[in-house]
Amino acid sequence: MTDFHLRYGTEVARALREHRPVVALESTIVSHGLPRPDNLRVARQIEQAVRDAGAVPATIGMVAGELVVGLDDAELTRLATADGVTKLSVRDLAVAAAAGADGATTVAATSAVAATAGIGVFATGGLGGVHREAAQTFDESADLVTLARTPIAVVCAGVKSILDVGATLERLETLGVAVVGYRTRRFPGFFITDSGFDLDWSLDSPEQIAAALAARVQHGVHHGGLIIANPLPTDEQLDPGLHDRTLVEGLALLERDGVTGKGVTPYLLSHFHSATEGASLAVNVRIILRNADLAARIAVAAADRRGEAAR
Repeated sequence: MTDFHLRYGTEVARALREHRPVVALESTIVSHGLPRPDNLRVARQIEQAVRDAGAVPATIGMVAGELVVGLDDAELTRLATADGVTKLSVRDLAVAAAAGADGATTVAATSAVAATAGIGVFATGGLGGVHREAAQTFDESADLVTLARTPIAVVCAGVKSILDVGATLERLETLGVAVVGYRTRRFPGFFITDSGFDLDWSLDSPEQIAAALAARVQHGVHHGGLIIANPLPTDEQLDPGLHDRTLVEGLALLERDGVTGKGVTPYLLSHFHSATEGASLAVNVRIILRNADLAARIAVAAADRRGEAAR
């Protein structure tokens, strides 16, 4: 009989036993989000950014049907270079395990697995959200519903501007998912610093975010995730004028080519990459590295806080 328990990487298992800070990382950015061969190099850089800030990286993925919390370098290489790696959301995990698949976990799947594994902080680039024309298509990322029922802190740069940002924020409010800006009261737009939407709350340090996470536990009011929106500095964002032109062009091409459903996001991101001559890809890398650093510092602050409470 096949055993479908989670498998933990050696470094991650030791860190969890010793109550040291751990940061979850997704694997879709490795297999689907970045072009080869940059994807493997950047994946290693993301893990190193977590280590440099004092935490242990736990990249989550599936190898031959086995769900792994803390891929080793050989497994990371396999997901970065193999053809046919499946993109796995929460609904796909069990079926992919039974099929013995290689798979990369999305934000939703990574959040769910990390929380099950006892990891409280997750770094990603940008969240999925409500798609444009969702009133007709009902197209909405599983990230939102998963975060409504998963107790995890997610550091991100907002949602991609190719989505309906306002509708996404409204949906998160309805689902009871808290969103705070890191040193800002404006919601970032992934490639750009400011999406044009206000936030109700801002927290100014990893220690303050760790205090919010502790308060959630101490209150005993267990609900969903906490989104920490970490905008790029304005001098590191994609030029807003270039961004807006590229988005308008991409949406027109989308309609012309009749692309719908799961094909929308990769189509538009590919258009951004080509139309900006790689500038959007460089911004994407800066985003995830900054988020990995902040997530690690939050995990360290949370671990320190737990250690002080235990003394």
